Amino acid sequence: MPGMSGMSHGMSATSFVEAIENHSSSGTSIEPISTPTPMMMSMHHGWMLMLHGEAFLNAIQQSGPRGGDKVFSTNWIMPMAQRDLGPGKLTLRTMLSLEPATVTERRYPELFQVGETAFGKAIVDGQHPHDLFMEIAALYDLRLAKDTLLSFYAAPVGDPAIGPTAYPHRSSAAEDPLATLGHHLEDSTHIANDVVTAGLTYKKARLEASGFHGREPDEFRWNIDHGRIDSYSARLTVAPAANWIGQFSAARIVSPEVLAPNDNQFRMTASIAYNRPLARGNWASTLLWGRTRALGQSQPFNGYLAESTLKFANKNYVWGRIENVDRSTELLDLPVATEGFLARVQAYTLGYARDFHLTDHADTGVGAQLTLYEKPSFLTPTYGEHPAGVVMFLRVRLRGKGM
Repeated sequence: MPGMSGMSHGMSATSFVEAIENHSSSGTSIEPISTPTPMMMSMHHGWMLMLHGEAFLNAIQQSGPRGGDKVFSTNWIMPMAQRDLGPGKLTLRTMLSLEPATVTERRYPELFQVGETAFGKAIVDGQHPHDLFMEIAALYDLRLAKDTLLSFYAAPVGDPAIGPTAYPHRSSAAEDPLATLGHHLEDSTHIANDVVTAGLTYKKARLEASGFHGREPDEFRWNIDHGRIDSYSARLTVAPAANWIGQFSAARIVSPEVLAPNDNQFRMTASIAYNRPLARGNWASTLLWGRTRALGQSQPFNGYLAESTLKFANKNYVWGRIENVDRSTELLDLPVATEGFLARVQAYTLGYARDFHLTDHADTGVGAQLTLYEKPSFLTPTYGEHPAGVVMFLRVRLRGKGM
């Protein structure tokens, strides 16, 4: 795009209200005010045009009887446009992914991961690709006073007010190309259909409510799904300081899983995120808890996550992720009717990447990460004594020239 340039935080923000108006994340979620947002920017006929995006080319190897190997790409790009309209500000945004083409066989290997389907069967030990259309949304923000903001969000494909910023867009997860094991307990609603959200922000606190269609996207990833609004969520977000943010949210989700259409879910999440700008880098961290329970059943499933990414000396990244998640008998390929609690598993990830100069408009890096898993001994015949996985990748992330 001609004349595009970059700023360290998209449009700089000096308050929680201003950071919300920037809408530099998915849906209406927000990270700490100080979080840098690599992007390309330009002014054109009164519109502020922005472009975010990243792509990973990954090669994965996993050990044990259930381990797999694959070369695939995880990727997304987010064009966005903003302008003043009447008394408020209009934002138009879409998010696209080529993962339906770059993740073949409708999945990539990931030990102990479950969620959604491929070829009519539940995905086990694998992660599904994102849809081509991850978001198509319009947002309108109206300043009622200097520290008071009324916001509206409408999206045939979008992200309702539940959970923190989803893992593909979290700064604390920026260098990890794989989905979190707790994804379907924490932030799987980041691609939902027919979403409407209203939010009210006052100084350092924000309250939101959403209605959306509860069924998760089907396995045909090139189209746009739709359905009536049948699910609801609410989220409270508090930003006590520029480097801190926390949220608590809850949702009632109707028939999310195609293989269990009669199961409705209740989900709660809570998270705290911290970001610290450094002279030659940045440090972002997140603590997250998600809890999902099928209504009418007493057994909840919990996911706990701690992750952190440190950028230092301008070109180096070190990151880690620790997860402790409940898994169901779905891991054993039993019929859905018999699904219940099976075990709690742990995953420990550590990675390193380094940027090299290829173009002024992108951060290009190479990196690798190692994940070690722990599980109960009765799963040793299924997964091996010490299951592990290694990912090597090439990553390209858009940014403005001179960032």
